[in-house]
Amino acid sequence: MIKVKPNKVSLKIKIGILLCILFIISALFFFHQKSKQLPTLWVDTIPLQVEIADTPEALQKGLMYRKNLPDNQGMLFVFEKTDYQAFWMKNTYIPLAIAFISAEGQIVQIDSMQPLDTVSSHISKMPVKYAIEVNQNWFNDHKITIGNGVRGLP
Repeated sequence: MIKVKPNKVSLKIKIGILLCILFIISALFFFHQKSKQLPTLWVDTIPLQVEIADTPEALQKGLMYRKNLPDNQGMLFVFEKTDYQAFWMKNTYIPLAIAFISAEGQIVQIDSMQPLDTVSSHISKMPVKYAIEVNQNWFNDHKITIGNGVRGLP
């Protein structure tokens, strides 16, 4: 049997190809992460990054099962039509606040919601097109009240 000695050049080529593949995978991962950046709304003058719930599944699930919500992030609920909307806290572990927002982008109601509360419902007092859920004290901490506007809504 004849033994063939590995060619040093082919080993260097293989290592170079492997490094190129690793570089390409790293670059794709980096750009994928950048593309996942959340859209920003402006609540009065305060920027808020939001996940958007605009499908029946996402509207129903909302922030359920989450253990935390980063500061200055929330969830924007976009309803198909302007109507009365109701929320509850089933399977929601984070204390939240919700702002109901008119089709014109004006906050018309803010409610505080307790984790895992399946007894209380938070119903808009008038027809709304949007709602935003954030950490419970976010609106208070930023002095956001009824009447403030929200810009950047879809």
